[in-house]
Amino acid sequence: MLDNLTILHEGLPNKHSRRILVVVTMLCRLNKTGCIKNEGIMLAGLMQAAPLLISGILRHAAVAHGDREIVSRLVDEPLWRYDWSRCADRTGRLAQALERLGIVPGDRVTTLAWNTHRHMELMYAAPGMGAVLHTANPRLSDEQIVYTINHAGGRVLFFDRSFVALVGRIAHRLASIEHFVMLSDAERLMPGAVDAVSCEELIAAEQGGYAWPSFDETTGAILCFTSGTTGDPKGVLYSHRSIALHALAAGLRGSLDISAFDVIMPCSSLYHATAWGLPFAAAVNGAKFVLPCDKFDGASLHELIASEGVTMSCGVPTIWSMYLAHLDAIGTDAGTLQRIVIGGSAMPRAMAETFKQRGVTVVQALGMTETSPLIVVATPTPKLMAARGEVAEDHVMTHQGRLIYGVEVKIVDEEWQELPWDGKSAGSLLVRGPWVVDRYYPNIPAVDADGWFDTGDIATMDEFGFMRITDRKKDIIKSGGEWVSSIDLENVAIGCPGVRVAAVIGVYHPRWEERPIMVIEPHDGIEVTAEQVRAFIEPHVTPWWLPDAVVIASVPLTATGKIDKKALRERYRDHLRTAT
Repeated sequence: MLDNLTILHEGLPNKHSRRILVVVTMLCRLNKTGCIKNEGIMLAGLMQAAPLLISGILRHAAVAHGDREIVSRLVDEPLWRYDWSRCADRTGRLAQALERLGIVPGDRVTTLAWNTHRHMELMYAAPGMGAVLHTANPRLSDEQIVYTINHAGGRVLFFDRSFVALVGRIAHRLASIEHFVMLSDAERLMPGAVDAVSCEELIAAEQGGYAWPSFDETTGAILCFTSGTTGDPKGVLYSHRSIALHALAAGLRGSLDISAFDVIMPCSSLYHATAWGLPFAAAVNGAKFVLPCDKFDGASLHELIASEGVTMSCGVPTIWSMYLAHLDAIGTDAGTLQRIVIGGSAMPRAMAETFKQRGVTVVQALGMTETSPLIVVATPTPKLMAARGEVAEDHVMTHQGRLIYGVEVKIVDEEWQELPWDGKSAGSLLVRGPWVVDRYYPNIPAVDADGWFDTGDIATMDEFGFMRITDRKKDIIKSGGEWVSSIDLENVAIGCPGVRVAAVIGVYHPRWEERPIMVIEPHDGIEVTAEQVRAFIEPHVTPWWLPDAVVIASVPLTATGKIDKKALRERYRDHLRTAT
């Protein structure tokens, strides 16, 4: 046996022989005499085994396109402007500062921060040295923020000046935090309930020239928590490998189509699924990166788009509704903006049409914290264009998208049997792939025996490979034994003039078990009546889908900018009971 193995690896360097020896020992089949059978022997590849690490992404950006700009708004500070090369230098100094604070590989570093260059530097620095960055969500309740920080076990808390009061309220409840660092320069260091140091002082004290360590690519890198709308938020720990592969896939032409000619402004938060992976995809592809801090109102976004030449952005529909309202108010166009990626909730058809009239392509995508986040992106295919002709664009517009490399999906019925891709059979959406969660932090199973993760969505897949979400399992409405799609009703209603947000929920009905009601939030200064909304949607939906009530009121949002249907169901649970 050993003689046969020796022949296989004779003459190879020791590290390669050891690898082949292990693979052959484990995988080859033996006959009764213990000799290797000459069938199906699998050999290890003879390519370099360089790990996929976040530090490698930054190193590439600094060398390949180091002079490409990064522009960042800050909290009460002037606009920051530098490039990928200087970002890499500062990030190395930040890693040195973390080591001086006592952070070692495996430790957790927590942030309460907006979309700024300092926050992005931490997304590279902490994982790059082998620690884990926990991006806490400041829009959660105090209780949930405390829960996530304690659950993560962070040792250092970096926070923006906006959160001085928040940190002061919760600091005494943060069991593992040893150091507080304010993301500001020394001159703007604010006194508060905690003894904090300035991030800029820490960086300035280091000498630079940091040598990024090499380690296993499956090491944990960034810890994000779900929004916690039902129960406590769940931790999703991305690995270096999952982040690198997601960044490569995100840039593909059939995905987000990112190139060195792009100027990207993420309006999805860095603390929420790493702003959809854009800080890493931009670095891989050499795009200019523009960070808006916490200023997502229409006027602020338009100013950055105009001044920095932004070509691409992303975010939830509510942000772009405000942006369009601002453009209408000042009577201008979208400038250099070419495309917007919309996710988080279904894209209103009327919004896509309005952007199209302004020369901006809207690309719909589906994702979630547990999938890093990309699952599908709505980009056309030759098969679709050949079959559907002029209506192909409509098909793309009304679907969440098609698969990108790296993700598998299937649709199953209530008995967990796979459904056909016919565009009609709706069932539970299951996904798996190298950037899909396997276990929730620290070690809670999240998938079935075959590795499939249940997204909680109800969806169809059609013959062109396009996915359409019909509802969330927790949001779908069953009225008299028949299903009503809240998403379809919302997408119609959002096209009604004056409507800013439309939310549909199912509430108790004494005869039909559940019936839909619709909550409408108009644009500021616009009057919209229930009768107008009902008359607008009536020609577009099945008669028994029409909501039993249309309520004009504010619509609450979750910490990630989605409609908070849990809060709406609680608020209106007896609305039809009292009405009848």
